[in-house]
Amino acid sequence: MRLRAPGWAQEFRAFIMRGNVVDLAVGIVIGAAFTTIVNSLVKDLLNPVIGLLVGGIDFSNIFITLRGPHQPTLEAARNAGAVTLNVGLFLNAVIQFLIVSFAIFWLIRLLSRLHLREDAAPAPTKSELLLGEIRDLLRTRS
Repeated sequence: MRLRAPGWAQEFRAFIMRGNVVDLAVGIVIGAAFTTIVNSLVKDLLNPVIGLLVGGIDFSNIFITLRGPHQPTLEAARNAGAVTLNVGLFLNAVIQFLIVSFAIFWLIRLLSRLHLREDAAPAPTKSELLLGEIRDLLRTRS
């Protein structure tokens, strides 16, 4: 005796196998990898340069102590149990967002230009037009 899969299982399989769902999954995986690269770009390359430009400030250590002992670094304040507003971490997140948005803007712009080039069919040459006319004349004869 063969077991039958429930009806919803077949519907789910059809849903998963749609092209746009698979494309979305691929986009999420690529987006996660892209985010890792951008995080490294911001933390390891841009923040030190920006910090040097503004006088050696480490953004990740810009915080306001709301309650508890004030410490020189955010890590020390967390270890001491202080409640903090992490302004520097928020600035890092804003910088990362702007960089990701900028990179996605340029990526989409490039892809749309490539897509437009694909969609634009070349105009037929004179010989193609003449061959088309000959074909149409031959059709009308027979």
